Amino acid sequence: MKTTPEKNFSTTGKIGKSLLLLLPMTLLIFILSTGGKPNFTSQVSLIAFLITFFFFNILFFMILYKGKVDKFRAAGFITLALFFALTFIVDLINARGTMTFNNETMLSCEIPFCHIVSTMIILPLIFSGGIIFPGSIIGGFASITSMLVIVLGVMIALGRGFCSWGCFYGGWDDGTSRILRKPVIKKVNPAFRWAAFAVLIIVAIVSLIMVNPFYCDWLCPFKTVTEFEKVTSFTVLLKTITFVSLFAALVIILPLLTKKRIQCTTLCPMGALCSLSNKINVFDVRIDKEKCNDCMLCTKACPTMSLEKTDVANGKPSITCMKCGKCIDACNRSAINYHIKGTPVGKRVTLARMLFLYPAFTLLVLFTSGTMQQGIVLLVKLFTTGSLL
Repeated sequence: MKTTPEKNFSTTGKIGKSLLLLLPMTLLIFILSTGGKPNFTSQVSLIAFLITFFFFNILFFMILYKGKVDKFRAAGFITLALFFALTFIVDLINARGTMTFNNETMLSCEIPFCHIVSTMIILPLIFSGGIIFPGSIIGGFASITSMLVIVLGVMIALGRGFCSWGCFYGGWDDGTSRILRKPVIKKVNPAFRWAAFAVLIIVAIVSLIMVNPFYCDWLCPFKTVTEFEKVTSFTVLLKTITFVSLFAALVIILPLLTKKRIQCTTLCPMGALCSLSNKINVFDVRIDKEKCNDCMLCTKACPTMSLEKTDVANGKPSITCMKCGKCIDACNRSAINYHIKGTPVGKRVTLARMLFLYPAFTLLVLFTSGTMQQGIVLLVKLFTTGSLL
């Protein structure tokens, strides 16, 4: 007889307990959405705050009450990616008049530092003592220092959970992988989950040799929805064609056809670096072998191919696990759950789940609340004035 995941979590189906455990998160959502100092300059900004505030409270309540993580996490995560792109592009156009940058922009160190650049500046910093990125060290938007501190803190706190709870870009292929109910390409070789490690090694070494962030310069598909170099030569045109093609193939088409997060799994060097941090992170996902009946539903559900038969036999996903919760939701026997390293598998599951969900959801709110409010204000402006600018 099959059991349901709901029976494994003490909050599921219980309104009172779910609301009680929601309270600390409600306070955090309020603080993160207002900066701790509510100051609404207009009726529209107040409405944007209220929408954002209730949106995240409802999402967290539903995670608790329904006993499901991935479905409601994804709603917030995809929202992050879409609103980040919208607000980033509008801010760029307002500041520069265009989404493009040129040599003058780079020489003035006005390029916002992206977390993915972290994978390319480490070796040059060690061997030459210099930072190979045209951004601000301390001041300004997305400075190098502030972003490195955030990246390091998140990797320590959540490991590769960053890729499912905080990455500005991950919501794109997470979203497109959910459009179709069933995959058109039903089998993807799980060996592809190691491809990003090869990319990490290559871009780190090439960036050191070329004294230039190679991935950003040639491979980043998300330049399509952020900023890119102004096309002034055939070389730049080739770069532009490359990253647009990668965006179309790895972020839209292949995730749509496979229901897997192909870009995050195979191309992103930051994902590979975060995977290594899974080794030192206190949270992981574990399988209770006493409950598991080897149905392999978790392997089919995993969007990063981090769970194969050998992983199930070992009782845990590979280090590429993004802690999205999709395998947990898919299990009919509550055999797979969030877990705190050093504790017995299958014991105090709800406690381990909550200890993971609070920091993970806080990260999601931290990165989304500001851009979501700004994005709502922009959309209201678009509908009322016909312009985003």
